[in-house]
Amino acid sequence: MQFIHMADVHLGAVPDQGCPWSASREKEIWKTFRRSVELAKKEKVELLLIAGDLFHRQPLFRQLREVNDLFASVSPVQVVLMAGNHDYMKPDSAYRKISWAPNVHMFLQEKPEVIRIEKLNTWVYGLSYEHREIPEPLYAGIRPNGKPGYHILLAHGGDEKHIPLKKEELAGFDYVALGHIHKPQSLVPHRMVYAGALEPLDRNDEGKHGFVCGRLEEGICRTGFVPAASRSYLTLQITVHSQTTQMALEQKVREGIRQKGEANLYRILIRGFRNPDMEFDGESLYQLGNITEVRDETRPCYDVEKLKEQQKGTLIGDYIRCFEGKDSPLEQKALYYGVQALMETKQ
Repeated sequence: MQFIHMADVHLGAVPDQGCPWSASREKEIWKTFRRSVELAKKEKVELLLIAGDLFHRQPLFRQLREVNDLFASVSPVQVVLMAGNHDYMKPDSAYRKISWAPNVHMFLQEKPEVIRIEKLNTWVYGLSYEHREIPEPLYAGIRPNGKPGYHILLAHGGDEKHIPLKKEELAGFDYVALGHIHKPQSLVPHRMVYAGALEPLDRNDEGKHGFVCGRLEEGICRTGFVPAASRSYLTLQITVHSQTTQMALEQKVREGIRQKGEANLYRILIRGFRNPDMEFDGESLYQLGNITEVRDETRPCYDVEKLKEQQKGTLIGDYIRCFEGKDSPLEQKALYYGVQALMETKQ
């Protein structure tokens, strides 16, 4: 049986609100979701698992109708989903009112239950959040029922406020489809996997994003990660030296963005030793691309020989003399950092 496992889609989220690209990001999340679901039918996938937080907040009924139509369009693919901590099922949740298509199955309560998909000879175990936080380890007591077929656990959580879990407590299933953590990762390779967020949602969501594609056959599970995000958050580190000008810095940023992809979203990190008389204009860098943050971690590069003579007989001069003959990168860094601290104290 071939399956797709996705999680943390967060439909309705508007990443980087206030930035020029934020409206586009909301639409891109929907487009990536549609494209990924439609791929399930194209690739003859039999089961689509969605491990919580399909929506970023409480879904509207009209949004669920759109999603339901999408799921119905990929039949005979069977879809199993749950509500996570972001789209948890309030008493008046639209999740409780929607009539899902015949190929769609949803957990409707916070109590563990099992969904039987007879045509796939598969049992899917799980629950839905009915509260924003669940500190109890609700998955710890769930065990496969021992009947013939594939046994899959659909789960969302992993921290102290959102159903804490341990991999030892999840043993026995053919596959555990996990959600909540946005970075793709495995607790047990091919067996217990966090799909990660389908699209990155903020500048801390660096790295690849997409979904997991897997195959279950004769008790053996094999999975692979499929990148699907329309763009990525990246850190672009620029190293400067004492001769680097503002113009040269801007050119390095432009070139870095061109090489890594202009559609991506960047944190600019400036490091190295600048001329002591130079102060870089970080604000101007925001005009060079989709830039979420600029961090200037440069240090002034002093002419230590000249400074040693100027500061002869002072604490600064004595400090510089302590480093005479010490040329390792670490010692030179300590020299410059120490001189800067002493110069700032002097001011």
